[in-house]
Amino acid sequence: MGCERPRRRPSRRATSWQHPCVQVIHPDPDEIGIDQLYGVRRERSAERPWVGVVMITSLDGSTVVEGRSGGLGNPTDSSVLGALRRAADVVLVGAGTATSEQYGPPAKAGLRIGVVTRRASIDAASELFTSGAGFLVMPEDGPPEPPGIDVVRAGRGRVDVRAAVSRLGTVVDEPTFVLAEGGPRLNGALLDGDCIDELDLTQSPALVGGDGARVTSGGRPTFDRYDLVHLATEDGYLYGRWVRHRR
Repeated sequence: MGCERPRRRPSRRATSWQHPCVQVIHPDPDEIGIDQLYGVRRERSAERPWVGVVMITSLDGSTVVEGRSGGLGNPTDSSVLGALRRAADVVLVGAGTATSEQYGPPAKAGLRIGVVTRRASIDAASELFTSGAGFLVMPEDGPPEPPGIDVVRAGRGRVDVRAAVSRLGTVVDEPTFVLAEGGPRLNGALLDGDCIDELDLTQSPALVGGDGARVTSGGRPTFDRYDLVHLATEDGYLYGRWVRHRR
């Protein structure tokens, strides 16, 4: 598949369908298309699907500018997200991120987006849910879900994301690859649940200051080793794919 230099403005919600080139600098220098880098096969374990987290940060570690991630991005970052969505069987996103990034139905037909929320704090009339693409992930003792919306329940008082990931097959075909799109507190919960198999991290060439959250927030201290699969660059941005180290 060919590739080209993107020209569109960035968006973490509306993904680009261009196929831009990036210069791979690890493991071997080469110019390659985004889908070749990110559309690789993932393997489901016996217990649960493969879980990948996709995020963007500034050079000083912030995940947002003025409360949103889109200000950090560029068209190629949008294309990375698009390639990962095309490879994914289901998407998970925190309710705050879904609201702030104005999530709608995905471009990929049949792809469903699970919104993780403790209090069902979503707009059931939004196109994400009226289209049938959206569903909820909530605690077992959480409030009733709005009529007509599928729900996966796990945990009490808060969502047990590890258990929820293993139960996604109750509302979608049993998934192999689950893409988590943040925010940082959802990522922190996934880290606590010991179920981040992959981190797809874009680094924006900008210092933004402020007190924006890190990639994982609210999780317990840990030290999990990840192996670098590829590192690519384009327009000053770095695009890395990291897979959990297995002994």
